[in-house]
Amino acid sequence: MMEVKLRKKPKSPIIIDGFPGFGMVGTIATEFLIEHLKTEQIGKIILEDDMPALVAIHGGKIVEPLGIFYNKKYNIVIVHAIGGTIGTEWKVSESILKIAKDLKAREIISLEGVGSSVEIDESKMFYYTADPRRAGRFAKLGIEQLKEGIIMGVTSALLLKAESTPVTCIFAETHMNLPDSKAAAKIVEALDKYLDLKVDYKPLLDVAKRLEGKLKQIMQQSKVAVTQRDKSALNYVG
Repeated sequence: MMEVKLRKKPKSPIIIDGFPGFGMVGTIATEFLIEHLKTEQIGKIILEDDMPALVAIHGGKIVEPLGIFYNKKYNIVIVHAIGGTIGTEWKVSESILKIAKDLKAREIISLEGVGSSVEIDESKMFYYTADPRRAGRFAKLGIEQLKEGIIMGVTSALLLKAESTPVTCIFAETHMNLPDSKAAAKIVEALDKYLDLKVDYKPLLDVAKRLEGKLKQIMQQSKVAVTQRDKSALNYVG
């Protein structure tokens, strides 16, 4: 069962989503936006039967597995995920598209890492959009078009299912299995230029590194909790 709960319904926002994926880039980047911009949590996505019934507590507060946040100044809705979405990609994408439809969103922007098999000193930035006007904006910013590659996860499902709401993707090159705060910082910088958010770049990398540590801790604790739950279930059955 999939359920979208929204306490507020802002009109015609831009939706930004970020999921763990390569280098946890999308999750770290959206976490930074939530902390840096003045946001409030306005909802959440619940996927019963598809995701473990787990919630993280950090700093004395609940961290939603799939939280929805809002920034009034720029009229931005942020979908932030700290848990893996393997096996639920289609349902999560349906949830985001439902939010987009209900709010009459102008655009969905997905923040993603794209895997690199070689050592890199600085992440390259790429974009994908089917809209020539938006492509022109990225070209003026000096961001390359992703011409060849494989996109996986929720972003790929959004690209395949979206009809009325345009989907734009911003990618940062990253190592496949390591949380990459540098790549997340680059992707926020690119997003800032694209949307003119006026992000203060001075603390960007330091904050991204701190968020990387926070999210790693939460995800590791979640994995331990799932393992312990499964062991308890086996012991009970046995």
